[in-house]
Amino acid sequence: MILAAILFSYLFGGIPVGFILAKQVRGIDIREHGSRNIGATNVGRVIGWKYGFLALLLDALKGAIPVISASYIDSPYSLTTTEILLGSVAILGHTFTPFLHFRGGKGVATALGVYMTLVPIVTLCALLIFFIVYKISGFVSLGSILATLSMPLWYFGSSIVLPSADYQPIIFFVLVATFFLITYSHRENIKRLVSGKELRASQDAK
Repeated sequence: MILAAILFSYLFGGIPVGFILAKQVRGIDIREHGSRNIGATNVGRVIGWKYGFLALLLDALKGAIPVISASYIDSPYSLTTTEILLGSVAILGHTFTPFLHFRGGKGVATALGVYMTLVPIVTLCALLIFFIVYKISGFVSLGSILATLSMPLWYFGSSIVLPSADYQPIIFFVLVATFFLITYSHRENIKRLVSGKELRASQDAK
């Protein structure tokens, strides 16, 4: 049953929401426009921000639903471990989708769904970092990277400030791993940021 759940989480996370929306709404391949990414930011930039927000919501659900489903699975692991396992596989599915030759999105929205379900307070703190960075710089990519970096710091810090908090090393480890994965998926954005060629979210795709 756990193997079936892992496969489901990977395939479910791999559903290319942005690609499907762009095809249905504009009849275009989103990978040929804007930043050429299937994520919510590029969807919003290319076909309209209401569709970008829809892509964000659906991509987040791809992470939240596998985590929630862990409670109903007969797993040999603890509930937390099962939640992390299924959520992590969903993030990998989004980033390396089997439906588009293993080239998917950046993983941010799906990770948002996973961690909003798993560690909601830490995720809300990270969202605050995102909005501050985005408001100052205008770059979604920079906000996403720094917000993801802040999550293990928030989680570890909360265990010091609140000793009664249920600190679990496996959650800290997977938050660090997620940061490295999302930083890797943003490697082209980082190059454009350094060279001054990165598009701000408000800029037109063309």
